[in-house]
Order: sequence, then structure tokens, then C-alpha cells
Amino acid sequence: MNQDPYQHISDAGILENFYADRNNQWLGILLQRYTLMLFGVCMKYLKNEEEAKDSVQQIFLKAITELHKYRVEYFKSWIYSVARNHCLMVLREKGRFVQEIDESMGMTEEELNNKSTLLEKDRTLNYIALSLQELNEDQRKCIQLFYLEKRSYQYIAENTGYTLMQVKSHIQNGKRNLKIMVEKKMKES
Repeated sequence: MNQDPYQHISDAGILENFYADRNNQWLGILLQRYTLMLFGVCMKYLKNEEEAKDSVQQIFLKAITELHKYRVEYFKSWIYSVARNHCLMVLREKGRFVQEIDESMGMTEEELNNKSTLLEKDRTLNYIALSLQELNEDQRKCIQLFYLEKRSYQYIAENTGYTLMQVKSHIQNGKRNLKIMVEKKMKES
């Protein structure tokens, strides 16, 4: 089995190396780690092996382009969102949302409600992930450390150079902006 010679380096470490020297080799390592996951996501949505393979290549190109434009903190969740959005776009373009209706026809009302709830939660989480990337860097950094990594205000202040008041402000403003962005995306969909 082909082992990753960089397995001792975390995704975050590889991203830091990339942002330090802008060498696409680092992105290649990350993308290689997640190739199977991406293929699985594409197969789940597209249900066609050739389309899934093509989509993985397109996602790679999009990832390389986007990562040169802005910083990503959590690669795995970000690349998953990119893949999911790509597949949904492909399905929309081909008018293939009909299959979702067909899948739901044999379900009981309770199963349908559970599926609907799960789809809504999935959509909301996707909007949150997308909106999080749109926050300014100060707010995004504080929100990620506080909510996703469960860090204290004190820890965030010590590790970012912000004062405690700035940390609280960035979290409060970031939460408000995130809520506004997510609500806007939900209304537009």
C-alpha cells in the first residue's frame, strides 16, 4: 500500500507550508489524502463513475485556484463543501433533482420528515461553512477557535494577539454576521 510520507504532518500544517511558500506540491499532498472521500461524495450524488471521476478532477482544479485566493483553516470540511456544491451544480445543470423525489416516494411520513429534517440540517451546515469563509479574518479566526475548537477567550487572546475585548467583539460580531449571511443564503435557495 502506498503510504503518505507526510502523514506525520496535519492538514493544517500542510496548509501552513503551502501558504508560506505557495508550492502546489503541498496542495497535491492534501488532495491525495482526500481523493477517495471526494470520489465517494461524487458517487453519492452523481451515481455515475465516469461523472464522479471527472468531477473529482474539476474539484481539484477549483481547490487549487481557490486556495491561492484565500486562506482555509479546516481543509476537510471545506473540500467536502466544495465537492458537495459541485455535485449539486452538476445535478441542477442536468435537471436531475427528480431522483430525490423518486427516492422519497416509498417512504413513510415519519421517514420522510426525518429525511427532510436531515436535509435541512445538512443545507444549514453547508451555508454555515460557506458563510464562515466569507467572514473577515479576525471574526473567522475567533469563531473557529471558540466554537469549533472549544477554546476559551483567554486562549484565543494569548494565541492571536487580540485583547480579550477584541476577542469578545470578534465573536459577537462574527456570530451576528454569520447569522445574517446564512439567513440570506436560505432565502435565496
